Amino acid sequence: MSESSSRYTILIVDDTPENIALLNAALRDEFSIKVATRGRKAIEIARSLPVDIILLDVMMPEMDGFETCRRLKADPMTRRIPVIFVTARGDVEDESVGFACGGVDYITKPLRYPVVRSRIKTHLALYDQERRLEALVRERTRELAETRMDILQRLGRAAEYRDNETGRHVIRISHYCHLLAIAYGLPEEEADLLRSASTMHDIGKIGIPDRVLLKQGRLDAEERAIIQQHCVIGHEIIGDHSSKLLQTAALVALTHHERWDGTGYPNGLNGEDIPLFSRILALADVFDALTSRRPYKEPWSVAEAVAEITACSGSHFDPAVVRVFLECHAAFEEILRTYADPTPPPEPATDA
Repeated sequence: MSESSSRYTILIVDDTPENIALLNAALRDEFSIKVATRGRKAIEIARSLPVDIILLDVMMPEMDGFETCRRLKADPMTRRIPVIFVTARGDVEDESVGFACGGVDYITKPLRYPVVRSRIKTHLALYDQERRLEALVRERTRELAETRMDILQRLGRAAEYRDNETGRHVIRISHYCHLLAIAYGLPEEEADLLRSASTMHDIGKIGIPDRVLLKQGRLDAEERAIIQQHCVIGHEIIGDHSSKLLQTAALVALTHHERWDGTGYPNGLNGEDIPLFSRILALADVFDALTSRRPYKEPWSVAEAVAEITACSGSHFDPAVVRVFLECHAAFEEILRTYADPTPPPEPATDA
């Protein structure tokens, strides 16, 4: 049923004006009527207007009803609309073809209009029920996706709280990654997948000793080897799972510190051997690290971070990802402002 009307819309498709006139007279008191005399025009109307059900003649010139129905069912925009064949051909074989094409019913002429109205109402009721169920499924799917994202963010933040008091790092990273993925040209679905998976990239920090993770100064060689284990630990924590999201989260946890030139860790991957998601995440992660306050440094300006990332194109970062970043880094700055870490309070004054 169209949103602008409380009446269902029926599309009558028949090449005989008399048949159209009879059906229109029988149905117009209860339904809004649209008319087409050719299959191609019927498809055009169904694609451009809200149509709730189609009454389709079989024997038409240029394109018969069966082919029209096949094309309607092949089009994502029209395939859900119920099609009732209305024809003088009553052979069982024809009915079988009609159902095989995707029709929901087959009414033979001469028509008994109470029967036609009853069949229409039955299929409209079924169609309404299907749409309500689909809407419910979409809503539940959306709720589950939001809940899943929230859980992943909280797990990611649990790791971040150990060396980042606010945990906003993972929120910023997820937005940076989504922005870069879209700018790179990935489909929205893939960009959403990376946004969700990226929140778990540092979950392995849970397994790093405080003496290393919270050290204020530079790490020595032994300590660096320990901190680098967080990639493998994160991969093991997430584990092997049938979920595409968790598979992706495990992969980026393992590979987000690999470098384009092969000098990264833990496996020394280089170039396109590094998963694209991890190449995107690597840049987002470094941008956030540079522009965030840490116990051992003040935040860099965005301009300084952009200059550093540009200088590392082809060594640390995939040059293609850097090019995309340079086109949209202003949006990074907006994300940084929106999800900024709170400014720490000033140090209390002490007596001399």
